[in-house]
Amino acid sequence: MEELETDILVLGSGGAGLMAALYALDTNPKLNVTLATKGLFGKSGCTRMVQGGYNVVLSPNDSTERHFQDTMLGGHWLNNHILARTLVEDAPVVVHEMWEKAGVRFARDKDGNLHQKGLAGQTFDRTVHHGDLTGIEIVSRLSEQVRARGTRILEECRAVDLLVEDGEVFGAVLLPARTGEFIAVRAKITVLATGGSAPIFSVSSASLEKCGDGYALAYRAGATLMDMEMSQFHPTGLVAPGSRFNGSVIAEELRAAGGHLYNSENERFMGKYNPRFEKATRDEVSRGCYFEIAAGRGTPNGGVWLDVSHLGAKAVEELFPGMLERCFLIGRDLRKEPIEVCPTSHFEMGGVRIDRDCHSDLPGLLVAGEDSGGVHGANRLGGNGVADSTVYGRRAGLRAANTALERRMKKVDPSRSISAALSPWERTGGEQPQALHAEFRDVMWTKVGVVRDATAMSEAIDALQALQQRIDHVSVTGSRAYNLTWQSALDVRNAVTVGQMVAQCALIRQESRGAHYRSDFSSEDPSWTKNLTVRLESGQMRFGEQEVVREPAAAR
Repeated sequence: MEELETDILVLGSGGAGLMAALYALDTNPKLNVTLATKGLFGKSGCTRMVQGGYNVVLSPNDSTERHFQDTMLGGHWLNNHILARTLVEDAPVVVHEMWEKAGVRFARDKDGNLHQKGLAGQTFDRTVHHGDLTGIEIVSRLSEQVRARGTRILEECRAVDLLVEDGEVFGAVLLPARTGEFIAVRAKITVLATGGSAPIFSVSSASLEKCGDGYALAYRAGATLMDMEMSQFHPTGLVAPGSRFNGSVIAEELRAAGGHLYNSENERFMGKYNPRFEKATRDEVSRGCYFEIAAGRGTPNGGVWLDVSHLGAKAVEELFPGMLERCFLIGRDLRKEPIEVCPTSHFEMGGVRIDRDCHSDLPGLLVAGEDSGGVHGANRLGGNGVADSTVYGRRAGLRAANTALERRMKKVDPSRSISAALSPWERTGGEQPQALHAEFRDVMWTKVGVVRDATAMSEAIDALQALQQRIDHVSVTGSRAYNLTWQSALDVRNAVTVGQMVAQCALIRQESRGAHYRSDFSSEDPSWTKNLTVRLESGQMRFGEQEVVREPAAAR
């Protein structure tokens, strides 16, 4: 087994991981920084898929207080107030530095100022963008800078487990898919930034390599997670049966720009559910679409219609070139006709509990981006996601650089983690993990999806327990190099762990709030303005509650 030592180990190469590596090296160029990514560097993860843009206060007619209030209202006041405040106050600085440090090119208006547009849930048009290809621009420029600084980059290399001793983290066990041979990486500081878990549901907009790896790693290491019941569904996932684009997001700005949603009876239905019609927040529009489909007023393929043709062909071409191209690929012309859309799993608001400098409750482990919880509360506003990943990725990098100078390195025995990862090779005749993974995702979609109730979630929890037992008996054969069956076995192990957290927390929270909607408790209950927590204790999943973190009175 290969062994490596590094001052800082960054897990993940999306916006949070790239910013962490970049700012750690710029803070102290003498540090040794290693970045490991499950996919290809610069080509994987969900930041790259961002279409909408980046919420930031730039206009004198806007204010960070206004951005803060929008974020808290969107999150139904379940947000950690300090984290939300930090997000809106750091974002202007970060956007400026992304231009200065990395050359990220945001769109400009006729006067040369950064152009800002509106997304749902905002009271001011504060989203900067690069057309509808904002994520590609951000990741491309940040990747160039990280590579240029001599960062050790390990591609197609997943983290199997964190290396933990006496409650402290000292690196991770990595598994490169290309060789199948483990690497034990000892690190003074580990930054967890692997992204979320949207593909635990069968209809998802996210990169399929995401399966909740970061949540599962942190959970097995003993970290506290929070708000795991808060799974966000984007209302306009593309309906394209048999296509790899099925479930992919049709950008929110189509609705913000004036797009209309219709049911099969040609009724513009969102007015029944919210006076803001299509400009309501994601959770509200998702439920509107869901109820129309469930009532039998959906399209033949189980969606609703999204129409922007009334905006005019020229406007559609100029505003949405990426969306126009995507629709062409499935044989639809966005300029001339409506397209089928339905809710799609998009984002996890929950995650590892952190403070504003990204500390988890495990010394040596910093967490940033979608792996962390608390910033968005019960519902994330469009445009706040990439702001979150870059603001907190930057903070993690700065903190890692400072902390690494003070912290020792320690050699932790990785054999237990390696043995667990190799266990499928010790069995024969077991089930195929790919089939189990598909069955798992269907359970999550049908029983813990857009609309939940106690009966369905209890059935899901039982089904997940049964799946867990079957996963413990999967078997793998063949070469360890590029063995997709083995990789799938590791994926589904993590995904089911996350699914159990989501389903159990959703059953415990007996109210509807933000993205979490229960038909048997359909109202928001003020007594539930608190966070649910989950952690591993004595081999069991333990759940708790905590008061929402509020700002000190003097800071308000």
